[in-house]
Formats: sequence, C-alpha cells, structure tokens
Amino acid sequence: MAAASTTRGKYAVLPQHKEPGDPDERLVFLIEKAKSFFPKEYYPLWKDSCNRLAQAGYGTLIPLSYARHSPKLVKLLNSEAAINLAATVSLAAIKVNRATAELLPKAAVIAAHELQNYSSFIAWINTIEELIQSAPESVLAVLERTQKIVTTLTPTQFKSWVLAGLRSTGDDTLRQIQYFSFTDPESEKWFRHEAGDVVYTDLDRKLKLYLISLWNLRPPIRDLPASTAPLSLRRISITNGVVRVPEVFPGFHGEQAEKIFRAGLAHVGAHLVYSTKRFPLGELKPIQVALVSLLEDARVEHLAMQVFPGLRKLWLPFHVAKSNGPKLVPLLLARLSRALIDENYHDGDGWIQKGRDMFFDSSNDMSDPIMCRKIGVLLGNDLGQLRAQFNAKTYVVEPPYRDDNMGLWDFGDQQGTEEDDQGIFIEAMRMEQQEKEDSSESDTEREENDEESEQQYHARESTDQEQRESEVAVRYPEFDYLTGTERPNWTCVVEYFPDFGDAYKIERILETHQNLVNRITNLIQSANVSLPERLHHQNIGESLDLDACINAIISRRMGEIPDPHIYSTTERKHRDLSVMVLLDISNSTNDRIPKSGTSVLELEIQSTALLAYAMSELKDPFAISAFCSDGKEDVHYYRIKNFGTDYDSTARAYLAGLTGKLSTRMGPAMRHAARDLTLQRTHRRLLLVISDGEPSDIDVKDKNYLVEDARKVVRSNSRLGIDTFCVGLDAGGDNYLHKIFGRKNVAVIDNIDRLPERLPMLYLRLTA
Repeated sequence: MAAASTTRGKYAVLPQHKEPGDPDERLVFLIEKAKSFFPKEYYPLWKDSCNRLAQAGYGTLIPLSYARHSPKLVKLLNSEAAINLAATVSLAAIKVNRATAELLPKAAVIAAHELQNYSSFIAWINTIEELIQSAPESVLAVLERTQKIVTTLTPTQFKSWVLAGLRSTGDDTLRQIQYFSFTDPESEKWFRHEAGDVVYTDLDRKLKLYLISLWNLRPPIRDLPASTAPLSLRRISITNGVVRVPEVFPGFHGEQAEKIFRAGLAHVGAHLVYSTKRFPLGELKPIQVALVSLLEDARVEHLAMQVFPGLRKLWLPFHVAKSNGPKLVPLLLARLSRALIDENYHDGDGWIQKGRDMFFDSSNDMSDPIMCRKIGVLLGNDLGQLRAQFNAKTYVVEPPYRDDNMGLWDFGDQQGTEEDDQGIFIEAMRMEQQEKEDSSESDTEREENDEESEQQYHARESTDQEQRESEVAVRYPEFDYLTGTERPNWTCVVEYFPDFGDAYKIERILETHQNLVNRITNLIQSANVSLPERLHHQNIGESLDLDACINAIISRRMGEIPDPHIYSTTERKHRDLSVMVLLDISNSTNDRIPKSGTSVLELEIQSTALLAYAMSELKDPFAISAFCSDGKEDVHYYRIKNFGTDYDSTARAYLAGLTGKLSTRMGPAMRHAARDLTLQRTHRRLLLVISDGEPSDIDVKDKNYLVEDARKVVRSNSRLGIDTFCVGLDAGGDNYLHKIFGRKNVAVIDNIDRLPERLPMLYLRLTA
C-alpha cells in the first residue's frame, strides 16, 4: 500500500499517510474515516452523496476531494452543509470543468472557517452557483482567491462584487476572467468599494474643490493607468501635467482614507506651485535620484507650511518612522523624511542628523530647488561609502501620501537605460506652469470645475469622428435591484454635439398643422402654473383677512364706517414652470408606422416642434435633449436647446437633424437631465420623457435591471422636487412604464400617428 504525502495546514481534514494508493480503495478509506465526524442519522446521507459523485463519471479526483474536505464542514457548521455541498460540486463538474469541481470542497472549507455561520455560508454557496451559471470560465479564478475574498467581504458584499463583474463585462468571457482574477483594475476598484474602503471617485469633487481653495489650481486629475506597476499603484503621480491618483490607498479606511487623499492633493499642489524646475538626470545613481526627490518633497512642504501652517497637522501624522531599527536604506529615507518635517523628532543616527543640518542650513535658499540636488548627491555618496544596499526596483516613496516624483525629472535621451529597467525611471515630462495654464485641456477643466455637480467626473475631448467632439463626460451611479444599492460612478453620460438638419423643416411642420397651432394658441391664455400668492383686503374671498377684520372692528367702535375689504384669497398671477423634454432616439425610433409610413422619430420631431411652439408662446423656460446609449460607458446625450437660450434657428436645426441609433439606457440620461432641472429656480420643474420602448442596452441581459434603475431615478427626482412624466409610444408599454413612472404619470399613445396632436395638449393639461 503506497504512502501519500501528508496534507498540512489549518484546513487539513484527514491524515493521508495511511491512505491506500488505489483511488477506489482510497475513497472507501476516506468515507469510513469520516464516520466519526457525522451524527448517525446524517452519515448515510453523506455517504450516498459520495457514492453518487463517484458513479457520475466525473473521474476519481472530484469524489476524493469531496470525501476528504466536506467532513470538516460538520465541525465548522453542520451536517447539512457537508451533504448539500455535493449538489454544488456536481453542478460545477457539469457546467464548468473537473478542476473547478475538485477545488470547490477545499474552498468551501476555507469559506466556512472564515464565515463561521451557516446562513452566511449558504449565501456564499448561492453566489458561487450563480457564477457557475453566468460565468463558468471565471469560477476557478474566484475559488483560487477564496481566502482573500471571504476575509474581506461579507457574503452580501461578495454577491454585489460578483454582480458588478457580470454587469460590467457582459458576455465577454475574456473580460470576465480578467475581472474575477483581479487582473482588471476595475475588479480591485469595486472589490475595495464593496469592502467599504474609501475610493478616490467618492471624493472627487470634494478634493478638487479643496485643491482650488488651497492653491487656486485646477489640474486635470485622472485615475492611474492600468499599466502602472503594482507598487506604484499606491502613489500619486504627475505626468505631462496630469495628476493621476490611485483609486485606493490600501490599509487606510474611513476618515483616515479621506485624510490621506487630502494630504496627497495638498502635496501635489505644493509641487505645482514651488517645483518650477525639472532636475536633469545626468549621471545620477538611483539612490541619489531618490534622495534628491525626497529633499524636494521636504522643500516644497516647508514653503507650503510657511503660507498655510495648518498643513503640518495634515501631513505629520503620516510620518511614522521610528528612530531605531535596522539601517536599511528605505527605513533611513523614511526617517530622514520625518526629520525634515517634525521638529520634535530626534534621531541618533549621524547620517540622518547630517541630512537635517544640511537641509536647514541658514545659507540655503529654500526658493531654489538646486539646493536639493546638491545635498542629495552628497548624502547619496555617504550611503555609497557605507555600502548600503538600495533596490530601486522595490523602493516605494514614504510616507504614502507623497507622489512618486517622476514629474520632477528631465530624462532627456536616457529613456530605456538600466535605471529604467530597474523600475525607478519611467518616461515622464512635466509641463511648465505657464504652459499648463495656457493649455486648452486646463481651460476646459477650469470651466467644468466651476459648475460641476456632485457626481461630475471630468471634462474630456472625444476622438469619436462619427460624432465629432464631445463636450463633457459625467459619471453617474446606477441602481442594482438585486443588491438594493447604487454603484457609484457606474455609468458615463457623454455629451455630443448634435448634427445640423434643415431648420425650415420645423417651420413647415407648423404650417402643416396650422389648425392645431390655432387650438394651442387659444388654450395658452388659460394655462397658469405658479406659486399661489395670498391677496389681502379683498371685497370677496376664500377666508377672512384677520388684520382687516380687526381694523374694521376698531373703526366701528370709533364711530367710523369700516372698510368692507375684509377678505383674503389666493391667486396665481403668472406661470412659474420649467420643463425639460427628453427624447428617446434609439434605433427602434427608425421603425416605420404601417399606416402613414412615417418613422417614430419623425413623429417625435413633429410633436416636439409643436410642443416647443407652445412653450415658447407661454414663455416657459424649457430645454430639449435627446439620448441613446452604447453600453454603460457611452450614454450619448445631445443638447438641442438649453435653459436660458433662445429657441432659434440653431435649436430648430439641431432638432431637425436627429437620427435614431443604438440603445435605450434611460436612467443615466434622466439623471443628467435632472441635473439641469435642479438649477432652475421655478415653482414647478417637469421632466417630460418621450420614449418608444423599454429600457435596454447591449451590455445588459436582465430586463428588470434598467427598469428598476429608471424607477429609482424617478423616485430620486421626486425628492429633488422634479415631476417626471412619460409619454409612451409603445402600445404594450403599460406594464414597465407604469412600474417606472407610476400609473398617474404615464400617457401611453396607442395610435402614434396622433402624437403631434396629443403631446402639446397633454402638456397644456399637465401645466394647467
């Protein structure tokens, strides 16, 4: 009987040194060995599960893995967990592959050991089964990382992270594997978000405003690129005038995480203000480059603290280096960093004291960065004489709020040298301050920062030649009804310039529907929407005017004739309403209507033209926009007419030039439209959506997902004081439209040919 190697570790269940070599005999041995784990009534059930797996044709390794690991679940949880696991193992063998099914029992023991709760374990198993059904190729990657996942995420958070991966990758198998194996940066981002870590995008607007208020700077701020080395992902970087910030700082949570982001942006601002010259690389060694960079960090912080002394309280808590410990170069650099900012820090090391004395020498000109190069070269030579070992490839700047300093250096023609291979040098060129101020990107960023909303992400230019340039891209959350939460910054609304059409086409529409135009004109005068105003001292009214009544009694007692104007009433004297018309221009609007042969989009344009005529005659502030979508990262948004602009020939040309294309992701478009409506200071704000179909998109399979998200937007709009109404052009749209907007806020038009007539009348009825 051959002896197998012993399985060691805290998840080991049975000793293997006595196991038979023959697989069938080994399975019998393991089944008999597990008898002591189970109560008598459960052991036969578990044994049957083992035999079913053995007879199912999955090979020998799967039943052996199940028989070896599942008995541990009895002690960790209960017998039901061990028995029921067999069904999930069988599902994995059928839907995925044998390797995944073999690993599953071991991963289940790890999950049970960490979760220590049967209901939590069942929730974990259910999510694994959902992943088996939806992304079978990715299950193995998830099981291999069970330890990381279950020690960081609760079962609910795990499910939400899995759903985020399935939602974002769609049917792309390769992207799914990258997401669930953590090779896709989005995976780690959402993993950290679900774990409750503070991510940069949660603080984007707040930190930009902080940078403006502190330094009056508006540099473009972006996420770090996916190609950035893993160690560098923990540090801010300044490259080509663009500030790149890591999504998270591992190890920092809650308020501390927000503080390190703020400290990092304040440090970046100090560099942008005081680091006015780039250092030539020359023949400097890596340790000298690191020291010069460290000294430059200290210099700009010293100058910044002279202007804003409170910055010391922000930066100092992150300097935690101790004065004792081994004399390793990274630790010495961290100690020197603290010595240059903390006047109460005492370090007995001679090299640290020499660096501090040289830095604060009274003959130094702190406004000249050249001093840092001189001191850094000398200190680097001292370390070289001490034969101190410095590994540039693994070195990470400390403390963590400081940037990687690549923007400080002029690499000249030395790109691709040995130092570059070591990992400390990357291609980096910082734009001069004046060039940055004059750049068009900074101008765009400056304008957008002045008006950006809580959820605005950044302004950008588009390379989409089909749609020419985009003006702005704004990120919004999206609601997942399966988890009951909104994923922040999940979708991106990109504003595109609309195409020009024939402006006279709109005039011809009015001429064609002249009778309807006359009816609209007659009804306009009776339409009033405003905040009620109370009128006092009236001859007649709804209630008595208390002050007038008192004056009347006083007059009677004085023998005078009382004033008969003793009533008060309420009256709407003027209209006080703003309206956003949001048109669905998805590909389905190109469909022709059987009777008339006119497309749905053409009828939308006709009805909107008549509606715009009514609104302009009523002098109601209104805007017109259109939307379609091409996945969550590209929701197209077209501004036909903005609030505060005239309904002129340009707006008419934009309206006439609309074309139907792509899909219908309604939620983000409504969020973007509501963003404009919230700025209107009117008594009533109305979002009028005109759509011909159910919300859908190319990256969404679950029909309820986008419906529930749109429903969430309508509820959020209501809390903002925005009434949302939908004109549905789908004869079968009652079900989902009523679910999204509410039964009273939907008008389904069965005969689409009547839309040009119905829409203006509907508007007048809504606003009467």
